[in-house]
This record gives sequence, structure tokens and C-alpha cells, in this order.
Amino acid sequence: MHQRTVTQSRILHREPDPSDSFIDLNRLMTILVRRARLIALSVAVAVALAVAYLVFATPIYTSMTQILLDEDLSRYAEESEPSPQSSQQVDMRIASAVEILKSGRLALRVVDDLKLADNETVLNPPQSPVATVKGWAKSLASLGSSGPEASQEALAKGRRDKAASILQQSLAVERVSRSAVLAVSFRSTDPQLAAAVTRRYSEAFFEDQLSANFTATEQASTWLQERLTDIQTRAQDAALEVERYRSENGLTTARGELMSEQQLADLNSQLILAQADAASASARYAQFRAIVDQGPDKAIDNASIPTQQTGGSVLQDLRERYNSVVKRAQDITQNFGADHPQAIALRAEKENLAGQIYRELQQLTASFRNEYEVSRSREVSLRESIRKVTGSNADANLSSVHLRELEQKATALKALSESYLARYEQASQKQSFPIPKARVISDAGVPTSASSPNKTMVLGLAAVLGLMAGGALTFVQEMRERAFRLESDIRSILELKPLGYLPLIGGTRKGRPATIGAQAVKSESGPGSPTGEDGEENVPLERMTRVVLDAPRSVFAETLRNAKLISDMTILSKNRVIGVTSALPGEGKSTVAINFAALLAASGRRTLLIDADMRRPSLGAIMKPAPQAGLVEALMGTISWGQAVKTDRQSQLSMLPIAVQPGGACAPHVNDLISSPAMQQLIEEARQAFDYVIVDLPPLAPVIDAKAFEPLADGFLFVVEWGRTPANLVRDLLAAESRIDAKTIGVILNKTDMDTLPRYSDAGTAEKYRDLYQQYYVDQMRGGTRQ
Repeated sequence: MHQRTVTQSRILHREPDPSDSFIDLNRLMTILVRRARLIALSVAVAVALAVAYLVFATPIYTSMTQILLDEDLSRYAEESEPSPQSSQQVDMRIASAVEILKSGRLALRVVDDLKLADNETVLNPPQSPVATVKGWAKSLASLGSSGPEASQEALAKGRRDKAASILQQSLAVERVSRSAVLAVSFRSTDPQLAAAVTRRYSEAFFEDQLSANFTATEQASTWLQERLTDIQTRAQDAALEVERYRSENGLTTARGELMSEQQLADLNSQLILAQADAASASARYAQFRAIVDQGPDKAIDNASIPTQQTGGSVLQDLRERYNSVVKRAQDITQNFGADHPQAIALRAEKENLAGQIYRELQQLTASFRNEYEVSRSREVSLRESIRKVTGSNADANLSSVHLRELEQKATALKALSESYLARYEQASQKQSFPIPKARVISDAGVPTSASSPNKTMVLGLAAVLGLMAGGALTFVQEMRERAFRLESDIRSILELKPLGYLPLIGGTRKGRPATIGAQAVKSESGPGSPTGEDGEENVPLERMTRVVLDAPRSVFAETLRNAKLISDMTILSKNRVIGVTSALPGEGKSTVAINFAALLAASGRRTLLIDADMRRPSLGAIMKPAPQAGLVEALMGTISWGQAVKTDRQSQLSMLPIAVQPGGACAPHVNDLISSPAMQQLIEEARQAFDYVIVDLPPLAPVIDAKAFEPLADGFLFVVEWGRTPANLVRDLLAAESRIDAKTIGVILNKTDMDTLPRYSDAGTAEKYRDLYQQYYVDQMRGGTRQ
């Protein structure tokens, strides 16, 4: 047996994997364009739901006022300047004001002031359809749990509490940025009611502030008054106790001191002066007594005459006269002699003056002695007085200790009484202080348009959600995309050569007629026309097998010509055996095999088409009349294979079919027939008689016939249904059958939707320019017109 095969070179250029880049923008744009209808549908549904919501939703109106918390409003009426507050204290004050506005007590005050307990708009506002359904469900759930009837007072209280609760739910209080401004807003289905409630809330807040201040100051005043009365009584008792004790112990005071202490201080001062006077008098007396004791002659020369003492001027005059007389006497004695009468008279006068001076000194000495004795007596008297006063003052000091304790107690009670009196007066003044520490800076007006639902926001959000849902659905669809769509998928996943796209010619896909070129193939439906599995009309089998003959200038024919060219380049032997197979049933491999063989035969090559799919033969089903014998009979030796060959007169294609058994039964052990020596001999003889032997083999996944035939084939054409055959399945099958994989000439993408194909390709790829190729493809169908 002569077998001629050529090992195919598997060195193919592999395209770069788009997943190698972080984000493939081209692929992303391709997906978005391909799924644009799904995304648009999601957006349309979301917008339609949003419009329905806007139609049935109850409009809500919001009225808002702004309140400024200002501590400076009352500073001019307060006696003391307020201390500066830290940012934390300011935040706490504002947060407290927010909670007061949200409190249930303030809500009850607004309900009572506006009589909202009987307002149906508040108690039973219009509801949306969803809320209405929820209300019905709650009513049905509470039918079996009816309790005793409530009294009128309980019902009124319930309505009041319900209205307050609804007010709290519809009220919003927010701080405006980092300022001291509070934005108070209220939502209601009635714009007038929304404005009235908002205004009343601000007024109630001010009233609550004033009421809280008045209550606090009133309570403080009452307490301060009670404490002040008690403290004043105790202070008065303490003062009386001080005076009583002072009177009982003789602790009379003057200028804040005891009389005995003042007397002792005066006596000490006098004693000091008396001692000084006695010392001075003793010194003068001793001085003058020493002068007098020297005698008259020495007294005149040695006496020092104090000018500031009593008699000092007289003594000074006598001294001056004495000196004048002495000088004149000396002059006359020098000029006239000692015996001159005038000199004698001057000496007598000199002696007289000396006697006067001596006597004057004696008088002064006696005077100084008397003065000394008086000073000494006064000093002794003062010392005795001090001794007596000191004894009485010691007793007074012992009594003054307890007196000081009584005075301190009286003083403390007096200071405390004055402090409480000042605080009481301040609290009394604040009771009538009418200025709150807040003011309205933006009045609540009646809203003219509904704040909810916000049509722009709802529609915009619906569009965004629709886009997100469309994106999610697109992601799910793309994740489910596991089939072959492009020739690049063949190269990157299987590392095989793609041979091209075969357009869908059997039925319609997604409601569009199938095309094989530039024109749609119209189904020739009639009473005997076959139908597809999904009920759509199919092109008759006879016509499907002759597409390359009826439309030789179509995309279909051009793809098969490319397969022939690649086969000729890959298999170098003159006589070629090519098997046509697929991964799964129903991928159109038989149609491809018949048309490929017809193309080869029409080109003038001797071509034999063998239907080797013994389990589901297709060639015999389209032949009329149906063959009575075929491949199975030839392999079993019933007839020679040449007797079973049928020839198409138009294309001169030789065909070896399988005779259709009654009931569709197939021959037993067909895999044994495929790999039998008879099959090897048949193929070898066919090689000698034909240039091409095209074998239609069963699918590779369900049966092993193709594996059994592999040693007899020079190459394989692998048919994959576009968009349906799982890529992982084909890859795993070829990986498991490495010999078939090595002999695979290329892969044909069959049943391609040529209109949808460009949506799966990136920008700049060949699939994007399919529309430009149409001028080279002209369909020539029977009954059609050549363009």
C-alpha cells in the first residue's frame, strides 16, 4: 500500500494576546458596539420604569428656614462679657440645638399649636402604589388580632403621638457647612402645610429657649432667696456674738485695735522720748559741771557756749564783751603802758565780766541738773505705767483669740451673704430677659415646585442604572462567550491556520435570511421542502450541496478555493486524501465536504467524494434515486467500490455514498470497517484513480471513526460552527489527538453570520472591511441574475 503524506509545518505566527495589556481599549469598544442593543434596551427599560415611577409617585414639597445661633445677641444686656468658647464647645452647642429641634417635645408643641392631630394630610398623606400595597398587606395581617376598643382619650392621644412622629420623620435639621447656621426643612404633600410647620418650628424653638431660660432662672432665684435668708440670719447672729463677747471681756477697740494695745504703744513711744531727753540732759549737765569745777579763770577759757540752750545768748554777749575788753586792754597796754588809767579800768572791767560769765555758767549748770532730774523721774514713771498696762494687755490678748475667731466667722458669713445677694439680683433680672440667643436669617416660604421626586435626578439615575445593568448583562454575555468568532481566535487558541468564513446558507439566524455572498439566498419552500430543527425553512439539500456551482463568485466559493490552495501548498503529493471532520454533530461538515469536492471537480481535477459517516450518512440521502449499495457493501466485499461510485453529470464529481438502510439502521462495527484492510485498499486504489479523495468523516468528539481513519489521510479540514462550537472543546480534542492535530490543514468557520461578524472584530481588522469585499463577490443562483 502506497501512502503519500507530508507533515505539515506547525510553525505559525501567534498573534499577541490582548489580555497581555492592562486594558484593551479596542476590544472594549468592540464589545460595547456589539452589545449596544442590549445596553440600549436596559437603559430604555430603566427609563421606562423611572417614567412610570414619576407618573404614579406623590409629589413632595419642602419648605426650609435657616436659624443663626448667635451668642452676641444678648451680650449688651448682660453685665459681664461672655467668655470665649472653644471649637469643641461651639460644636456641642450646635449639636444640642439640632437635637432640640428634632425632639419629640418640640414636635408635640407644633402639633398642638397647629392642631395637626386632626389634619388628615399629616395623618393619612397620599401614598404611592407600593406604599398602598404595603398598607393593604398590614391591614390583612392585623385582621385576626383585634383588641378591645380604645377610649376617646386614648384615640386622641394616639393621633397626637402619630402626628408628632410623622413630623419628626419629615423634619430635617442640618448644620450649614462649619457655620453656626441650622437649616430646618419640612417635607409634606401640601406646600402650605410645609411652610406653616417650618415657620412654627422656628418659633417653637425660640419659645423653648426663652421658656427654658425663664424656668432655670426662676428655680435659681427661688433657691438663692432661700439660701440668702438663711445666710443673712446667720451673719447677723455672728455679728451680735462678736459685740457681746467684746463687751463682756472689755475688748473695746478704736480704729480696729484694742484700747490696751493702743495705750501700750503710746507709753512705749513716750518712754523712748523720755529716755532720749534724760540722756541729753545728763550730757549737758555733766559738761557744764566740769567747766564750773575748774574755777572762774579756767571756766572762761574752756567753756563751750551752746548757742541753742536757754541763756546761751546772754553768755554769748558776755563772752563777746569780754573778748572786746581784752583786746582793747592789750592795745592800750601796748600803746600807753600797763599803768595807764584806761588800761587799769579795762582790767577791772575784764575781771567783772569774768565774774559775770562764771556766775552765768553756774546758773546754767543748776538748770541742766534740774532738767536731768525731771527727765529721769519721767522715765521711771513711764516704765512703771508700761509694766502695769502690759499685765492687763496679756489678759486681753487671751480673750482676743476667741474674738478673732468670732470676727472671722462673721466676716465670712457677711461676704457669702453679699455674694448670694448679687447672684439673686442677677437671676431676678434674667427672669424678665426676653432675647433668645438665635434668630431667623431665612424665612420659610411656600414652595412652588415639588422637591421629590426630582425628575432630572430620577431619569439620570435610571439611565445610569440602566447603563450599569446593561454593562452587567454585557459582562455576563461576554463571559458566556466561549465559541469561535474570528480567525484570530483560531490562531491564538488552536495555533492552526484559519481558512476563512463560510456564510450561513441553511435557514435564518436571528430573523434574517442567510447569505452566501452579496445576495440573500431565498428558500425554495414548497410542499416537500425540508425544515430546520427550529421550524425555520431551510434551503433544499440538493441546492445546499451545489452552492459553489450555483454561486462560483461568492464568499462561500472563495473560502473553499482558499482551502484548496492551502491544501495544495501543504500536501505536496500528487494524489491527496483529505478528511473533513468537526468536533460536534450539526456543524455542517458534510455540506462543506460536498461543496469542497464539487469545487475541486469543477476545476477539472479528478475528485472522489466518500461518505464515511456510517452512523449518520448524508450523501445517499440527497441522491435521487437513493443508492442501493455503497461504501459498506464495498468494504464487506459484496460489490467492488467502483460499482458503487456515482458521478454528477454537471460537475463530473465522483461520489461513493452509503446506502441508506431501512429505518435508518447503520452497519455494526463501523469503526472496524473504517480501519479495516479493505478500507486501506480502497483508499490506495482511489489514490491511483483520482487527484483528490475527499472523505466525509464523523465528528471527532462522539465517535472514534475519525481517529481510526487518521493513518489513511494526508490531511484534515476541520469544520467549526461559528459562534456555537465551544473553543475549549475543540482545543482539548485536538490536544488529545495530536496526530490529527498535526495533519490538520486548517479550520473553516462554518455558518457565519456575515452581518454580525464585523461586530466581533477590533478596529482595523479584516472583518471590519467585509462590506468593501462585496464588489468582488457575485452570487449566481439558479433563477437569479448575475451582477
